[in-house]
Amino acid sequence: MRTLIGLSVLVTVSAVSAMAADAKAGQAIYDKSCKSCHGPDGSPNAAIAKMMKVDMKDLKSPEVQGLSDAEIKTIATEGKGKMKPVKTVTASDTDNVVAFVRTLKK
Repeated sequence: MRTLIGLSVLVTVSAVSAMAADAKAGQAIYDKSCKSCHGPDGSPNAAIAKMMKVDMKDLKSPEVQGLSDAEIKTIATEGKGKMKPVKTVTASDTDNVVAFVRTLKK
């Protein structure tokens, strides 16, 4: 019985690990679709912010890092304020992008 429970736990952990988001893949997507506005390290591009007359949030900030994964995904896919939805980031890629954004945490 113990062996069966142990095996079940191992299978579950393996399945969760396989489904985990890939920050490295997320960085590639971020570099292609997000970096021009949010900078390579999550710092806002001052020229873009000035041109759009917006206060862009630093993706490393506690404010952004405090958002749930679902909230970050919604902002990327639906937009927020003057930020338009990012059409080049597919729904399946958003988990990876969020995983990368989490690596930027201060």
